[in-house]
Amino acid sequence: MAFLLRDIADKLGAQLLGDGDFEVDCIATLANAKPGNISFLSNKKYRSQLADSQASAVLLHPAEVDNCQANSQMHILVLKNPYLGYAMLAKLMDTTPSATPGIAPTAVVDPTATVAATAAIGAHTVIGAGAVIEDNVIIGSGCFIGEHSVIGRNTRLWSNISIYHQVTVGTDCLFQSGVVIGSDGFGYAPNEGQWIKIPQLGGVTIGDRVEIGANTCIDRGALDDTTIGNGVIIDNQCHIAHNVIIGDNTAMAGGSMIAGSTSIGTDCTIAGKVGIAGHLTITDKVLITSMSQVIKDIPEPGAYSSGMGAMDNRQWRKVNARIRQLDDMHYKIRNNEKAINRLLSIQDKENQNN
Repeated sequence: MAFLLRDIADKLGAQLLGDGDFEVDCIATLANAKPGNISFLSNKKYRSQLADSQASAVLLHPAEVDNCQANSQMHILVLKNPYLGYAMLAKLMDTTPSATPGIAPTAVVDPTATVAATAAIGAHTVIGAGAVIEDNVIIGSGCFIGEHSVIGRNTRLWSNISIYHQVTVGTDCLFQSGVVIGSDGFGYAPNEGQWIKIPQLGGVTIGDRVEIGANTCIDRGALDDTTIGNGVIIDNQCHIAHNVIIGDNTAMAGGSMIAGSTSIGTDCTIAGKVGIAGHLTITDKVLITSMSQVIKDIPEPGAYSSGMGAMDNRQWRKVNARIRQLDDMHYKIRNNEKAINRLLSIQDKENQNN
C-alpha cells in the first residue's frame, strides 16, 4: 500500500515540510528504514540516527526540526506529540487480517445463544447456552464462550481464549490469544488438614476499550464480580485474583499480579513483575515501579518503589551481607546512644555541682 504524505499530514494534523505528493509504504525505525519508508523520533536517545537514516519521511516535534536539516532528502511532518502520531499512523497502515462475518462450519453454537449477523465466529469455537455475541464481534478459532456471557460490539478475541460463564465484556475490547476470563478464584477453607473448595459465585465485569495481553488470567469473584474499568490495558502473563477492582485507564505491565479483594484506582500504572497483596486499597494516579512488592494501602498519588536494582555481583554480596547485619547494628547504635546520654547526664550534674 502507498500513502501520500499530504493525506498522512491531514490525518495526523501535522505540518508538512516537503512534497505532499510523495508516497510512503510503511513505518520503520530510524535505524532500519529504507527509501519509501516513514519513521518518527519521540525519544532524544535516538536523535543521532536522524542524519544517517534512509527514511524518506519522519514525524518530529517542532524542537527537533533543526536536527533534521543535515538530511536534505527527508520530508518532515511536524507535530507536538510524535509518538501519538506514530500510533495514529500505525492504525492507518495496520496490516492485521480482517474477518468475514459468519459462523464457521466447525463452530458449535447453542440454540439459545444470540449471535449477531455481523459477528465472525472462528473454527472449532464453542458458544454456550444463553450467551450473547453482539454486532461486529470477531472471535478467533478454538475459543470458548460460557453460558450467559456477553461479548460487546466491536470486540475482538484472538484464538484459544476461554470466557467462562456469566462474564460480561464491554465494547471495543481486544483480547490476545490464551486469555482466560472467569476461572475460579483461589478460595478454600481449611478443615482438619484438608482444603475445602469454596464455589466462586460471582462473575467478571469488563468495561469498554479494554485490552488484555496473551495468557493473562482474571478470576471470577467469590460473591461479587471481579471488575475491570473502562480503558484498562493489561499486558501478557498477568494474574488478577477474585474480587479485584481496577479503575478506569489503569495500565498493568507483564508478569504483574494482584491478590484477591484489592482495589486499584483510576489512571494508575503498574510496571512489570509487581506483586500486590490482597485486601488493599490503592488510590488514583499511582505509579508502582518494576519488581515492587506492595504490602499495605497506598492512600496518596505518586511513584512508589521497592526492591534493589542490579549492581556488580561483588558489591551486591557486600550489600546483602550488611543488610543481614542491620538488626544487630540497630541495637548496638541504640545501646550506644543510651550510654552516651547517661554519660552526658552525669557530666551535666558534675558541672552543676562545680
